[in-house]
Amino acid sequence: MDSQKEALQRIISTLANKNDEIQNFIDTLNQTLKGVQENSSNILSELDEEFDSLYTILDEVKESMINSIKQEQARKSQELQNQLSQCNNALENSEELLEFATRSLDIKEPEEFSKAARQIKDRVTMASAFRLSLKPKVSDNMTHLMVDFSQERKILQTLKFLPVPKAPEIDPVECLVADNAVTVAWRMPEEDNKIDHFILEYRKTNFDGLPRVKDERCWEIIDNIKGTEYTLSGLKFDSKYMNFRVRACNKAVAGEYSDPVTLETKALNFSLDNSSSHLNLRVEDTCVEWDPTGGKGQESKSKGKENKGRSGTPSPKRTSTGSRPPAGRGSRDRFTGESYTVLGDTAIESGQHYWEVKAQKDCKSYSVGVAYKTLGKFDQLGKTNTSWCIHVNNWLQNTFAAKHNNKVKSLDVAVPERIGVFCDFDGGQLSFYDANSKQLLYSFKTKFTQPVLPGFMVWCGGLSLNTGMQVPSAVRTLQKSENGMTGSASSLNNITQ
Repeated sequence: MDSQKEALQRIISTLANKNDEIQNFIDTLNQTLKGVQENSSNILSELDEEFDSLYTILDEVKESMINSIKQEQARKSQELQNQLSQCNNALENSEELLEFATRSLDIKEPEEFSKAARQIKDRVTMASAFRLSLKPKVSDNMTHLMVDFSQERKILQTLKFLPVPKAPEIDPVECLVADNAVTVAWRMPEEDNKIDHFILEYRKTNFDGLPRVKDERCWEIIDNIKGTEYTLSGLKFDSKYMNFRVRACNKAVAGEYSDPVTLETKALNFSLDNSSSHLNLRVEDTCVEWDPTGGKGQESKSKGKENKGRSGTPSPKRTSTGSRPPAGRGSRDRFTGESYTVLGDTAIESGQHYWEVKAQKDCKSYSVGVAYKTLGKFDQLGKTNTSWCIHVNNWLQNTFAAKHNNKVKSLDVAVPERIGVFCDFDGGQLSFYDANSKQLLYSFKTKFTQPVLPGFMVWCGGLSLNTGMQVPSAVRTLQKSENGMTGSASSLNNITQ
């Protein structure tokens, strides 16, 4: 019966996952259909605009050519009209002179005839008809303004849609996720020397497999990539996965997207648990600051509840790594007394994890480490067998030490600007590094018997956290050579505070 129920549960889970996958695909198809309709409408509008611009250019060229023809017609007509007017005047004068000469032949008196002959001679010498060119100044030929658009017609007949680059192919094997950076590599299915650049798009998600249409973040865009790989660095890995897609562009248009690729980007993300922190600490997500007035007005209420045996403070909802929903654990007391402590809100139950801490420059005292959930409300980090830390003291005298089970190991190194914390739960190792140089500061070797929480103590100053980080490659390399060497928790067993 039980085995059948388990089998049925597996079938139900498989069906539910398949239904979810099909629904996501339906959403994708609907979005694609909507995109086809919208993009087709946009393309048709752009096509109309392009042809309208061609028509406008043709109309402008036609108008210019018509004007040229009319101007040439007007010029030639004016020249011919002027020449015609001159000829008409010359002909009129010549006919008048001819008539006068004809009449002069009838003159009988020699003296009068001689006078008329001289006048005729003088007038003939000066007559415009004899100085007039009888060749037209312009011809009626207009062939120099004729056109032949046969070549242009051929060009217009070759009009076609722009050549679109093919979709690139992302190679998951060549992609690399390391040190809070992602390198994405791709290739073209065939050589295309007209590609000008690529566009890479990415977004964070908590779903494996194909990108989802609903309940997803917007795509982030990186444009004008000249090569066939790109590295996104300085990322905060606050999601389980990242989706990537890429498209090629020539000088005119962008091509199809590649098939999307999903890469895993898991890292430890946690915030500070304000519900159980000391009242003298002001806690905001990933920052904590000493507040000497924070407990006044509330301390008496807190003490009254402590006398009843348990605190009435609401329970912090801590969870295992990788998930943040409530875990349904019991409540714990708020830290009090001189335990100026705040814990992370996410428990570490397995795996290797890394986070960084930076102290304010004027911080007088602080500790960074991990602790079991059972750390008492009066307990200070490193003073019990349920917590491990390194402690920095800048008050009265400067000290830098590792602490566990009320044992202290002085550290003969400079306090770094940022401290990196590496926790290997399964390997039972807690190491501290200079976050900038990755120099090892100290390492505890133990066996964790219950889940641990990141822990912090601060007095007269403040701390800020950086989470969502992968274990740096340099730290992984150092861990391989550092395991089993000096600096283990056993070295604290013979050293008293």
